[in-house]
Amino acid sequence: QVQLVESGGGVVQAGGSLRISCVASGLTNSIYAAGWFRQAPGKEREFVAAIRWRGTSTYYGGSVVGRFTISRTSASNTVVLKMNSLKPGGTAVYYCATNPNRIASTDYYRAKNYEYWGQGTQVTVST
Repeated sequence: QVQLVESGGGVVQAGGSLRISCVASGLTNSIYAAGWFRQAPGKEREFVAAIRWRGTSTYYGGSVVGRFTISRTSASNTVVLKMNSLKPGGTAVYYCATNPNRIASTDYYRAKNYEYWGQGTQVTVST
């Protein structure tokens, strides 16, 4: 199993930046990819970004392209999401997720492809 713990959420003004992190532990050698999803109250879970655990391939949801950056620090098994130019619509609980199985490049946005999930970290964008 893989355990995921997110941190770094908080309140930020619209247009500001925030960096959230996810530390993976357990069977980290089995991870194929890691992703970030977010869920606002009353809305479905939305794909934000994903990264291959080995390699440099990254994937982004359409609403965050050009503003968010996902990266991974191999030494600490940490996945970081740097969020710039935050919008009020970005208020949500942000979840980290990983999967041990190969994911087709067209399917990284599907939440069902991820097996392990963290508890989430709240991000609130104020106006």
